[in-house]
Amino acid sequence: MYLFGLDGLKVLSCLKRERIPGTTERVYLSSSSYYSVRPSLSPAMNSQGPLHLPTPLRESLPLSRLAGTPIYLKLDSSQPTGSFKIRGIGHLCKTWAERGCERFVCCSGGNAGMAAAYSARRLGVPATIVVPVVTPSFTVQRLKDEGATVLVHGKELKESIEYGQQLVANNAGWVFISPYDNPLIWEGHTSLVRELEAELETVGAHSLNAAMEKGELVTLPKITSVATTLGLNCVAAQTLKLAQEHAVFSQLVTDQEAVMAVEHFMDDEKILVEPACGAALAAVYSNVLSRLQKEGKLGRDLGPVVVVVCGGNNISLAQLYKLKVQLEMSC
Repeated sequence: MYLFGLDGLKVLSCLKRERIPGTTERVYLSSSSYYSVRPSLSPAMNSQGPLHLPTPLRESLPLSRLAGTPIYLKLDSSQPTGSFKIRGIGHLCKTWAERGCERFVCCSGGNAGMAAAYSARRLGVPATIVVPVVTPSFTVQRLKDEGATVLVHGKELKESIEYGQQLVANNAGWVFISPYDNPLIWEGHTSLVRELEAELETVGAHSLNAAMEKGELVTLPKITSVATTLGLNCVAAQTLKLAQEHAVFSQLVTDQEAVMAVEHFMDDEKILVEPACGAALAAVYSNVLSRLQKEGKLGRDLGPVVVVVCGGNNISLAQLYKLKVQLEMSC
């Protein structure tokens, strides 16, 4: 059994050995400075390897004890960009770089943008990242540190995406890097499943759950969850299709449960993740698994359960404290 946040359902690239990059001239484009370029010499461009790294899979004794069954953690929080997004976004960016695109434009609440900015730096291609106003300032700064031009536009990700698509439409040679909806992204994410084979949603951002309940795509009027990187008003059509074709149980957890899971996980595993990841961890911490067993949706003997620790950039100890105050949780 695998547990994913919303984007994990698009996990559908084969791993190759990655060459460690050497020294070369690259493009570093920020809002304030430009540096000389020789993108054709980018080691990642000339390498056959992916931009992501294989990540550890290990058992969690605290979560196993709580769930009453072995719980394994797929630690994609240890990716160079802090989340699993580099698997799909990296594959998409590398493909377009090899085709000679002039600039990446990615719209993201943080993690997809970080993956695009990192990929751009590695590949020697300029990048513009459009983020909604809810994106924490420390995430914006990390994007700039990767050499990207960062534009803050829109109250929600949907508005950022529309603005980014307009930028691409007005500039020949620019390529739109979707944060989630592209077959090359899904192909890149298969690396996670392949690694697992070899090694062995929160209320207010519930567009997948709503779609599965209705049997068709549903557009949420607005995103109200603090798990902002789960904040899609409408999931990709392919996500719903796959969820309907396979045994997928879409479960809702509250913001409080997601944040509580973040805090417990930090205590148990000494790893700080954002609420979007906490939503998956809440399946254990908030007894979602046991509830599904009682409802007969899951068997009494689950066997090993894998939780994909997708990580995330929109979190810090200060941000965690602010979220607890915002949600009226005890601090």
